Amino acid sequence: MKVLCIGGTGNISQPCVEAALDAGDEVTLLTRGQRPSPFGDRVRVLKGDRDEPRALEAAAAHSPDAVVDFVAYHPMQVEAALSAFSGRTGQYLFISSAAAYKKPLPHPVVTEETPLENPFWEYAREKIACEARLVRAHQDQGFPVTIVRPSYTYGETWIPTAFAGHDYTIVDRIRSGRSVLCHGDGTSLWVMTHARDFAVGLVGLFGRSEALGEAVHITSDEVLTWNRIYELIGEAAGCEVDLVHVPSDLVAAICPERGGSLFGDKAHSVIFDNSKIRGLVPEFRPRIGFAEGVARSVAWYDADPARRVPSAETNERIESVLAAQRRALEA
Repeated sequence: MKVLCIGGTGNISQPCVEAALDAGDEVTLLTRGQRPSPFGDRVRVLKGDRDEPRALEAAAAHSPDAVVDFVAYHPMQVEAALSAFSGRTGQYLFISSAAAYKKPLPHPVVTEETPLENPFWEYAREKIACEARLVRAHQDQGFPVTIVRPSYTYGETWIPTAFAGHDYTIVDRIRSGRSVLCHGDGTSLWVMTHARDFAVGLVGLFGRSEALGEAVHITSDEVLTWNRIYELIGEAAGCEVDLVHVPSDLVAAICPERGGSLFGDKAHSVIFDNSKIRGLVPEFRPRIGFAEGVARSVAWYDADPARRVPSAETNERIESVLAAQRRALEA
């Protein structure tokens, strides 16, 4: 089938494009071209900005069987997609976020019926608004939307953390013997999903008429504490981790820009019920545990010294929080 990916070279989207190509789909990317396409002549590339109506119209002119929108974050972007693709595609897959689920969670086991509400994080509220608009379009006009909610999804080029970004910084800190920050007491439960596992679920939704008008999350079944997540990063880095626990309130007070991501997402325990995606895509069976996945990520950074560059800004943030923790304990 003909698949149009808006985006396609990012952390989540690149493995999804690879999975679609492996499945025999004809893939076109609409991209600004800020990153080189890793797919060579296996894909058609349309250069353009998804925020330019003419770019979306040009992409829609190819009448794709399915459109995957990886980079819609605001309702105005969804409005533009509705204008461009209504009546011109059989399926529009909107990549939303599991952060949209109600926080605090009414129950630690999350299903697609869990309410959507997030007073803490603007990113999540914008995704909720996008979803609401698409649901109305489906109900009122039959727009063929499928809403997909990933949780924290990472790939070979990401080392996922709750605070230290996703680059080499945390591994550099571990290997140099510096402290690593963990929010709370580290015992809350979390789910890390490898992008290659996510891709199996997403590509399996292409062309499924029973998925139209539905929302579905796609996550790993592996549940870990944050303490264990950081231990596994340390094992992949080959060093023991000096883990310092800091109250989430203090982290947010020192770095307000990180508060939404904590209180609106990562500070809560989550366990995802993946029954719905398994019913729609029986071949979806997450196979890459976090120990294996993060080892792949560390190996990717180790393969090229040019990649092993820590972020001075991230380090400064971490040190500012750790210093505030020390002052509080001394007081």
